[in-house]
Amino acid sequence: MDIFSPVQSLADVIVNNWLGITNKYWANAINFFIYDTIKIGLLLVVINYLMAMVRYYLPVEKVRDILAGRKWYGADYLLAAMLGTITPFCSCSSIPLFVGFVGAGIPLGVTFAFLIASPLVNEASLFIFPSIFGLKMTFLYNGLGILVSVLAGMAIQKLKLEKSVNPAFLQYKTRQDAIEENGGNKVPLAKKIAVWRQDAWYITKEIFPYVVFGVGIGALIHGFVPKEFVENNLSAADWWGVPLATILGLPLYANSVSVLPIVEALTGKGVPLGTALAFMTATVTLSIPGLLILKKAMDWKLLSAFVAATGVGIIIMGYFFNLVKI
Repeated sequence: MDIFSPVQSLADVIVNNWLGITNKYWANAINFFIYDTIKIGLLLVVINYLMAMVRYYLPVEKVRDILAGRKWYGADYLLAAMLGTITPFCSCSSIPLFVGFVGAGIPLGVTFAFLIASPLVNEASLFIFPSIFGLKMTFLYNGLGILVSVLAGMAIQKLKLEKSVNPAFLQYKTRQDAIEENGGNKVPLAKKIAVWRQDAWYITKEIFPYVVFGVGIGALIHGFVPKEFVENNLSAADWWGVPLATILGLPLYANSVSVLPIVEALTGKGVPLGTALAFMTATVTLSIPGLLILKKAMDWKLLSAFVAATGVGIIIMGYFFNLVKI
């Protein structure tokens, strides 16, 4: 059972019973808007609170030493990307993750290797992919996903954009800070909870308006762009199919678990696998709601570098899977 099914039921009641909307396009759009706004809002509160706790206890030196203690070039990027594969975070958790890693002194490029891999290579691609596309395709997708994350992280690191990070989001309290404020004594649980709540609430209130705006764009696309338009324009094997699929995935917000059924339906209607995967990966890594959230932690220069590096990687993956026959 979907844990968010009560939210969907509430959205159905609001649209059908309370508002009485009969136009199917507006009904679909508003239903999507209500459901995703509540769902992402709840996720933000929970994730930001959990990440506030993680940052509080984060063993800064240990994490930094593990990622920095490489014996060969690129090991820190690879380790960060592989760490991302076992952490089922979606794009709505970008800011708290970004804050925790950058605040720990981990290089910017390594941080982005993690952030890209986390939604791109996850529980869906590891455990659901085999039942739909087979083991060979699963290994190829996950391997390429990690490679894209590593190369994108390296490219971003080369640009030296550390000053593009918003310093306001790096001012959070660690366990040591709280102990010092408490006169060197053990911090009571009630005070810890207050610190976590303050930290989580600051990030949530700063980024939620951007979530609402991003979901609004996705709702309009969801309600007014016919499914047939996507199928008809993506089913061709022309060169522009992969870039178009990448662009069409941007306004949506979803994790790969919820997008995989769409990918399966698209491939069943003749859409090339690489094109369908480009749509999925763009949705889970470069969605406009996620980018608007991430924008609060960095300037446009760094955000553009992230989009460019990740977008190129997604398009290359799409072309690769369109050419490979397994």
